[in-house]
Amino acid sequence: MTDFTTRFSHLDAVGFGGAPLGDMFKTISQADAAATLQAAWDGGIRYYDTAPHYGAGLSEQRFGHFLADKPRDEYVLSSKIGRVLEPAPEPGIAPPFVNGLYFTRRVDYGYAAALQSVHDSLQRLGTGHLDIVYIHDIAPDHLGDAWTEQFEIAMNGAARALTELREAGRIGAWGLGVNRIEPCLRALDAADPDVFLLATQYDLLNPAGSQTLFPKCLERGVGIVAGAPFGSGLLAGGDHYHYDTPTDEMTRRRDQMAAVCKRYGVDLKAAALQFTAFHPAVSSIIPGASRPSRIEDNRALMAETIPVDVWAEFKAQGLLPESAVVPD
Repeated sequence: MTDFTTRFSHLDAVGFGGAPLGDMFKTISQADAAATLQAAWDGGIRYYDTAPHYGAGLSEQRFGHFLADKPRDEYVLSSKIGRVLEPAPEPGIAPPFVNGLYFTRRVDYGYAAALQSVHDSLQRLGTGHLDIVYIHDIAPDHLGDAWTEQFEIAMNGAARALTELREAGRIGAWGLGVNRIEPCLRALDAADPDVFLLATQYDLLNPAGSQTLFPKCLERGVGIVAGAPFGSGLLAGGDHYHYDTPTDEMTRRRDQMAAVCKRYGVDLKAAALQFTAFHPAVSSIIPGASRPSRIEDNRALMAETIPVDVWAEFKAQGLLPESAVVPD
């Protein structure tokens, strides 16, 4: 088992992203959530990521129920801080989550809030420690122009708290869980993170992360976990890209890539997963799932053989930059 007691080092190539289990975009029954997690466990998946934000604690609660009888040293578990959950009279519904537990979210990146949030997550998850804790959404897409001020608060508060917890062995590693590259670049200068979870900055339609952040992470030994390898749905035939409606340009590029794949008898979803997982800076990808069949589908997609001509044609058509790192 990977040792997370000191520094982040390695994760399984494919993990499980827990946002769908917070009822992202649609309601998932408790039975379907449990069956999906069971399929993941039976399929050998041992890295699970969740967050208080996902259904106002619903995702964490579901993971906690499922993992309650699993040996703690047999899996890696990550959650996030930045939103403290406080009891509320109504379910905490916040797009893109259509349901939630009876909590409201309070954004707070301070020292005390970080400690409280970790403690609360441990309670919901029913575990004594977290292997990784990410500072969640400390970026302009969620905070607007105030993000730089909040970033300073996080570096002086949350990052300090997590560093202390790491050094005390209470957590294994910490980093940022964000949808933008700039906060990660700043964090490398301001603190000592172990790993970044990039939810929307490295996929087949948007390989930008590899140009700026990834070389610095390789140099520093900082891991990258790539969330949303399907672009939160578009590359798997869904209606969302980066949690929003895709632009016509993104849909056009997706369709062009799908046409290339079809000519070679390749599933576009396989290309999406394998492209994201292949980069040497990427330690793990964490596609989400809301039904058991998706787990087996992803395993088959990762094993599918993709001719090198597919990647060459992507580049020839300008669908990927020439510098993109592709499987060989």
